[in-house]
Amino acid sequence: MASFAEATAIRALDSHTYLARFPEDWSIGSVPHGGFVTSCFLSATALHFSTTHAARNQTHTITLHLTFLRRTSVGAARFTIRDVKLGRRTSTVHVSLTQPEDARDAEPRVVGYLTQSNLGTEEGISLRTEWALHPPPPAVASATMQAVGEGEDDNWTLTTPPHPEFRKASQKTEMYVPRNGQLRPGMADQWIRLRHGERFTQESLGFVVDHFRQIVEICPGTDPPPPPPSSQSPSQSALGGREKESKPNWYPTILLNLDVKKALPQEGVEWLFVRVRAKKIENGRMDLEVVVLDEGRDLVAVSNHVCLILSGDRNMVRSGNGKRDGGEGSKL
Repeated sequence: MASFAEATAIRALDSHTYLARFPEDWSIGSVPHGGFVTSCFLSATALHFSTTHAARNQTHTITLHLTFLRRTSVGAARFTIRDVKLGRRTSTVHVSLTQPEDARDAEPRVVGYLTQSNLGTEEGISLRTEWALHPPPPAVASATMQAVGEGEDDNWTLTTPPHPEFRKASQKTEMYVPRNGQLRPGMADQWIRLRHGERFTQESLGFVVDHFRQIVEICPGTDPPPPPPSSQSPSQSALGGREKESKPNWYPTILLNLDVKKALPQEGVEWLFVRVRAKKIENGRMDLEVVVLDEGRDLVAVSNHVCLILSGDRNMVRSGNGKRDGGEGSKL
């Protein structure tokens, strides 16, 4: 079982080509988790700017735009970086993820543009906007996240998304949701942390903005409060009282944008708050807006997604040549 740092480790092949290996335990079904793949984009670009362009001192990705063309696969993945614009304050690169590793047969799976800067040296006008989450999420009643993690907070409780055998990547975190249910349909709040003592770093943000309670699975109502622990079966406890007997859905991302507002400490952070909200879910397609805050309720990142809603069977079906849907290798 690979840790997040191990799973997102990147090796340079030359000044503009990098290699990663996607492990099976960071997947949804047979497909590497989209947020995990996004973090690998961040890691590859960070390595590029700490080596090839180290003199520029642009250590932070401030914007990312990814288009998921085809489903990715467990195993080796090659990142090819093209310098589009190298500037004094910001630089932009085009990054292409191809598989398989052998360049003769490789095809682009995910492509994107990332803009680098240095969040520690940025200067310019700063204004208070009085922006805040609405409705406000429940407070941490105990005033410390330690109590939340120990299950002793009055407002937040541990939950496990359904179908953990399908959503293997979901087992890498602990997710805490409002004890009295989500505040509105089409919206989900959660505090999350990595298991086994790992901490969220800047490159982790790609995973964080794509890891949350699935809106489709808690609509049109809200999460009901879990029954008392003594009356819960293990499966009921894991699902917060809503056992799903149906087959899992798959929510492949078509497009993901990320706007990073703040640099996390070098040593990382244990906890991050995530709110995800959908404006419209129709005909098997949905938008998602994701907001990430730190423990001090300061804005860390904003992300927007376009996703499809498919049967989990679409995730698992493959043709004999390792591709699906007649060997086309399409994401869908």
